[in-house]
Amino acid sequence: MRAWRIFSDRIEAGQDLAKALAVHRGRPDVVVLGLPRGGVPVAFEVARFLGAPLDVLIVRKLGVPGHTELAMGAIATGGIRLLNDEVIQALQIPMEQIDRVAAQEQREMSRREMAYRGDRPPLDLRGHVTIVVDDGMATGSTMRAAVQALQRRNASKIVVAVPHAPADTVGELRAMGAEVVCLEMPEPYFSVGSWYREFPQVDDAEVRNLMKKAGRRALKSGRAAGGQT
Repeated sequence: MRAWRIFSDRIEAGQDLAKALAVHRGRPDVVVLGLPRGGVPVAFEVARFLGAPLDVLIVRKLGVPGHTELAMGAIATGGIRLLNDEVIQALQIPMEQIDRVAAQEQREMSRREMAYRGDRPPLDLRGHVTIVVDDGMATGSTMRAAVQALQRRNASKIVVAVPHAPADTVGELRAMGAEVVCLEMPEPYFSVGSWYREFPQVDDAEVRNLMKKAGRRALKSGRAAGGQT
């Protein structure tokens, strides 16, 4: 039986993931997006290695009431709402309950937009290769919502980049038209955190700090970290 790799932390995972994306290094048409909060430290390392601007893409999981770790769907910036019909039907979750959870997560999504970006506009993705990064995927519901949001924003190419994910989740994203770069596809997968030796919670302050660092780096290199690129 194969021994699947366990990463030391998100920094190591981001550095190794960046090497797997080296074909995009130094290209002016590449941008990197991190899914807050856990995906941002990974994305920071990717963006630094590639010399690309870094931004956040806010996606919120719709957790089943009383079992919030189980996703019944996800929402993303741009009015994207993706539902997991299998979970909803199996648990007979009424639409009114789904709407209540979605409204609550929409408020949190708006709060994070302001906390992480302030009044700075999102990166313009038109005509750009967009690499969207997370620290791992289980069901892939949030990443599927992210891909849909990026398709609406007319990215020329969408690359999903994660250190690890189940093979079936990778296959579903490829079926949506995204390229997927995944270093490990453990079976069985368990949880995202089980593939890290250190997996601390990432708070808003850390995300803001990494975004500021990326912005300063972008200014020095002459590449915009927000708005038009």
